[in-house]
Amino acid sequence: MYINITDSATANNKSSSRELVHYLEKENRIKDKLEPEFWFNHTGNRIESYEVRHLIDSNIAKLCKADAKFFLVNISPSQKELKYLEEGYGKKEMKKQLKKYAEKVMDEYARNFKREGISSAKDLMWFGKIENHRYYGHKDKEVLSGERKRGEKKEGNQMHIQIIVSRKDASNKIKLSPMNNSKGKNQAHSKKLGQFNRVAFKQSGETTFDRLFGFDRGLKETFAHANVHKNGSTVQREQMDILEMSTNQHHNLKHVNELARDVADGLFNSVADMVKVTGQSISGFIEAMLEPVQSIEPEVNPVELAARKKRKRQMQQNQGLGR
Repeated sequence: MYINITDSATANNKSSSRELVHYLEKENRIKDKLEPEFWFNHTGNRIESYEVRHLIDSNIAKLCKADAKFFLVNISPSQKELKYLEEGYGKKEMKKQLKKYAEKVMDEYARNFKREGISSAKDLMWFGKIENHRYYGHKDKEVLSGERKRGEKKEGNQMHIQIIVSRKDASNKIKLSPMNNSKGKNQAHSKKLGQFNRVAFKQSGETTFDRLFGFDRGLKETFAHANVHKNGSTVQREQMDILEMSTNQHHNLKHVNELARDVADGLFNSVADMVKVTGQSISGFIEAMLEPVQSIEPEVNPVELAARKKRKRQMQQNQGLGR
């Protein structure tokens, strides 16, 4: 699951939403298209584009000329997630399910601000739209290599959701900016100006999908795993290595993924701390951690293997410094 927030990918968000709304109507302008994709939110599923533009552009009380007026939330399920939904619901019904999911994502968006009176999607001014296709852009490697042309449709199921959300809440009184990436460390500042932890928001979107649809996500497919390997410390990567080994022992993915989120949040100081606090949360987990993992390397303990990986990384870093 890929979830991202931008000021606006295609239009200036400090003025009217006209350009962005027009851009997101592009599939409805396709010749011979039989059924248009309407806008939706928690109030309905057949909202017209002119209503979206009017309501977003009118919800700007006390915003300055240079202030952002709206933001764009992109929700892009993976090919595996889309296939899972299609097999479970069918092509038509899966769109309805994705709309329900989008509302729950906006519930999380609202709660993430930790502002009094802002607790669900109903407290926001937002409008979503399902898009069925993606197109190759000038930065795509396939275009750069000459394999594809800019503007061509990408292969496979590319269904995703674009959401325009107003800077002001539904009452037009409270400013809400997801660009204020405070994590609540300065409580006085956060209480006055709001806060928004974008990492926590992305994680909540993935967790919501899994719970809503009963989706069993592999550890390496989680946001926590990707985030640790991209931005985590050496200690966090070691802990994630141990969790990867536990999945080879066929442990409950739900429990392992919960631990992965704790690792990503930096709750453990060491591998030993991580193992210690699991307690009885995973039956046999500690024992399995101390057993040889034949599928990885015969007669090598997972903890020892993690230590080897650490030494290897340190050697590589030292070699790089010595050049």
